[in-house]
Amino acid sequence: MNDITSESPSAHTGDHYSVQYDRLEDEPLSVSVADAVATFCNTNVTELDPLHYAINADALERLFEPRANGLRSEGSVAFEYNECLVTVTATGEIRVERA
Repeated sequence: MNDITSESPSAHTGDHYSVQYDRLEDEPLSVSVADAVATFCNTNVTELDPLHYAINADALERLFEPRANGLRSEGSVAFEYNECLVTVTATGEIRVERA
């Protein structure tokens, strides 16, 4: 499981929060995105709107899932969620900042 914990490579500077997502782990990317936004907003993930209100979570998963020829090495997706701008990169970074 890929819990965002103190052991996860992350940075919280006040104006943004970023965490590294391990795309080879079992936890869905959408769960890690919601956890990152909750951490940035200093709230419980259950207090957030469902992620699918902001983005198609299945499509997000498919964009960055491992492929037969390896992991995607380039690209990113940015979207607004819970009054935040969330950027997910092909390198596994989830970055959250105020929208």
